[in-house]
Amino acid sequence: MIEAARTTGREPTAPSVPRPAAPAEGIPAPRRVTADLTGVPETALWTLRHRAAEAARPDTVLPDPRAVRLAARLDFPEQGTVRPWLAQGIALRALAFDEVVRAFLTDHPDGTVVALGEGLETQFWRVDNGRVRWVTVDLPEPLALRGRVLPHGDRQRLVACDARDDRWTAGIDPARGVLVTAQGLLMYLEPAAATRLIGVCAAAFPGGAMVFDTVSRRFSARTRRGGKGLVGRRMPPMPWGMDTAERPLLREIHPAIGEVSALPLPAGRGLLGRLAPRLTAVPLVRNDCPLLTRLRFAPAPVPAPDRSRRSG
Repeated sequence: MIEAARTTGREPTAPSVPRPAAPAEGIPAPRRVTADLTGVPETALWTLRHRAAEAARPDTVLPDPRAVRLAARLDFPEQGTVRPWLAQGIALRALAFDEVVRAFLTDHPDGTVVALGEGLETQFWRVDNGRVRWVTVDLPEPLALRGRVLPHGDRQRLVACDARDDRWTAGIDPARGVLVTAQGLLMYLEPAAATRLIGVCAAAFPGGAMVFDTVSRRFSARTRRGGKGLVGRRMPPMPWGMDTAERPLLREIHPAIGEVSALPLPAGRGLLGRLAPRLTAVPLVRNDCPLLTRLRFAPAPVPAPDRSRRSG
């Protein structure tokens, strides 16, 4: 929807990210934090600004007070104006991921969610059931910023590691269920690296699942040519693009991938919001739509009984 939204109309102006209210007399104001990420990690700031602007609306599609407070605390670099239609699109994507996580926790209340490239996402506080184990995997710089500005409890673990490095899978027990999320990550990887990462997850977490989003091939090519993104500034290159017809081929990445499912965006507000769940069926925009995909991994095979041992 984020790519296709330009062709489906505009919304009224959304509120900008709110600034923090003045503290009560005698209480020192919280120290503001400079958000100085660059390159691909900087996209976490852009996403947070839009998600917080949407969350600040009285008619928001994604209540997220944690994001609103976080955005108010950060000093952002200049990133252009927050676009209301884009803010809603980003929020609907987050809501779609939330729904997958909540469904997973219904079936596996003590399960583990592994959030790859989580940046400054505040999903944990939107979906926490009081029992889930949460593992955030990210590069050292965005992880250090996350550790400074967001609280983390005993059930949350921060792992400073490139998602392409298999070491992050160590110490994650699949026995109680594992869901891997990759929101706004895989498109920034080379195609071979993205598919390899999917295969690593399928092998490491038998019986688990993975949910991720991808951009279209056309949008990927545009970013690789250095074209301007949706907010009028150049986005980092997105080497991996995938169109709807290619989704079934994901099953060929690893033999443990047993199910490949398309996930529609939830319905939102206004014309754009009403169209969101059906955009991939609209001929004019279907090849420009980002895709949300869920994979389910086969359980580990049960070892065959050892027939070489015979009772005496």
